[in-house]
Amino acid sequence: MVCEGKPKVAFVCVHNSCRSQIAEALGKKLASDVFESYSAGTELKDHINPGAVRMMKELHGIDMEETQYNKLISDIPQPDVVIFMGCNVSCPNVPSQYAENWGLEDPSGKEDAVFAETIAQIEKKVLALKEKLR
Repeated sequence: MVCEGKPKVAFVCVHNSCRSQIAEALGKKLASDVFESYSAGTELKDHINPGAVRMMKELHGIDMEETQYNKLISDIPQPDVVIFMGCNVSCPNVPSQYAENWGLEDPSGKEDAVFAETIAQIEKKVLALKEKLR
């Protein structure tokens, strides 16, 4: 992959309110030495998922409401790498040098244990991506 400086990674899902926001936060926390993290969606919700916010505070000490906001794909820089979080319908076409679909289920509306499992899966995948892009 050829890019100036650190690669820009975009974590993309439909509403940019849960999985992609978690991935952006964990990317910033765990891999900012290797890549820049952004999240975006194809449609916007007016807030980040409250369950995701609460569990990220509890598990990682990150307050996503203070550090992040909902964004459309057009609101972020052109990514070098696109990670689709698990678009159940269809993934948008986002030009990039590399793309992956992590196929994660949306934990919205489910209990804390499901959020914790999703956060753990995203953490593992962010660390694997960090190794791949190193």
